[in-house]
Amino acid sequence: MIADKTYDRQRAWELLNEWTQSPSLIKHALAVETCVRAYGEREADTRALTGDEREAFVEAYSVTGLLHDFDYERHPSLEEHPFVGNRLLVEQGWPEEIRTAILGHAEYSGVPRETHLAKSLFACDELAGFLTACSLVKPTKSIFDVDVAGVKKKMKDKAFARGVNRDDITTGAGELGVPLDEHIAFCIQAMKNNADALGLRGTTPGQ
Repeated sequence: MIADKTYDRQRAWELLNEWTQSPSLIKHALAVETCVRAYGEREADTRALTGDEREAFVEAYSVTGLLHDFDYERHPSLEEHPFVGNRLLVEQGWPEEIRTAILGHAEYSGVPRETHLAKSLFACDELAGFLTACSLVKPTKSIFDVDVAGVKKKMKDKAFARGVNRDDITTGAGELGVPLDEHIAFCIQAMKNNADALGLRGTTPGQ
């Protein structure tokens, strides 16, 4: 996990913004970070981590969520993403566990997801995007109006958020060992807790 502060969340945030101009991609990175970090916090509690050890553990989850698609805008092809970004992360000395998790979030990379961090990233990536989409079609554009039943109904609507791979959401929850309903509810709550940063607190209808 992160020990060298050269490779902390602030540096990850700077790297993301250096490579990514799209506001929607930035918001996606923040949404994924929010959900992955929440799983990191839960896992840290499970492991009874405290102090600096807990802080470093959770920060690795944040960094992984932030950086998982940082190269996507410049290199969106299957041949390049996330491999181009990973090469840069290697050159810059980012921790192997973070780099491996980022590679593993792309099914086609062939990199197995063996750590809780890697499984969390994969489980949260598509779901965070889907929950954002579910929020933005609400009259209030608010994550606070999104619930599990509504999300599962939208998952069955293939015309909605076509770019989101439903199988990855289901598979991801299974790999984490978390029931799908619980996984969805957990990520909704995490995103509610960070609604302002995600731009999903919403507005009063008609405003």
